[in-house]
Amino acid sequence: MSKSKVKEPFNKYVYYERAVQNPQNEVDFFNEKYEEIRKKKAKTLREDFCGTAAISCAWVDQSSEHFAWGVDLDPEPIEYGKENHLAKLDAESQKRMTYIEGNVLNTDTPQVDICFAFNFSYFIFKKRKELLEYFKAAYKSLNKDGVFFLDLFGGPDSQTVMTDVITHPGFKYYWECQMFNPMTNDCRFAIHFKRKGEQKKKDVFVYNWRMWTMMELREMLEEAGFKTTIGYWEGEDDEGDGNGEFFATDEAENCDAWVTYIAAVK
Repeated sequence: MSKSKVKEPFNKYVYYERAVQNPQNEVDFFNEKYEEIRKKKAKTLREDFCGTAAISCAWVDQSSEHFAWGVDLDPEPIEYGKENHLAKLDAESQKRMTYIEGNVLNTDTPQVDICFAFNFSYFIFKKRKELLEYFKAAYKSLNKDGVFFLDLFGGPDSQTVMTDVITHPGFKYYWECQMFNPMTNDCRFAIHFKRKGEQKKKDVFVYNWRMWTMMELREMLEEAGFKTTIGYWEGEDDEGDGNGEFFATDEAENCDAWVTYIAAVK
């Protein structure tokens, strides 16, 4: 009799990373855009709201000259990252990656070439004063040639109570807008997962945010001290879908939903 395959235990970080993260793509993006802006290669990186710090671990894995620091308040994803990302690096690479359990507003690290806050994590700051304080902290974390990167999302669908469903091998990923208040831009989003043959796991991650706009962010970044900011937009393939290539522009055609980046140059 053949033995049935035992399904792996559900771990929310495993499925989150499978569904929404591609660390190598982000590393490639940083390398490309930093060199475009500064005409040299970036070597040092700080990842704010780092979670498992999968991106930082991919960063240090590039060469013996690459160093990274990941900062997050929550010890749980940090521990997962140490066990599942840091542990996969060789001994020398591990020495160049530092996890810090701390607040991004007041955690000091060596000044770096690149600081970034991805997965819209800074949306937790709902007041302008609070977000400006964070941008000033990010500015402080950079060396004289530093660049700060943010990602953001928008479009009409992002302000509509609805659910996007994406099928991955062995599971489905659900991204749900549960609430959007047009008076304040307060919003709540949730991630659900459904593995094949199992009940849907609801509200695995829940985010209570303020949705900030491109121009609000760029104006605050310059107020925080950055000399200039660059807004990026994604190119299209032959079918009109995103092609994964981002270019600098100040004009774009709005679409139902989009995700893009800002670079703030010190």
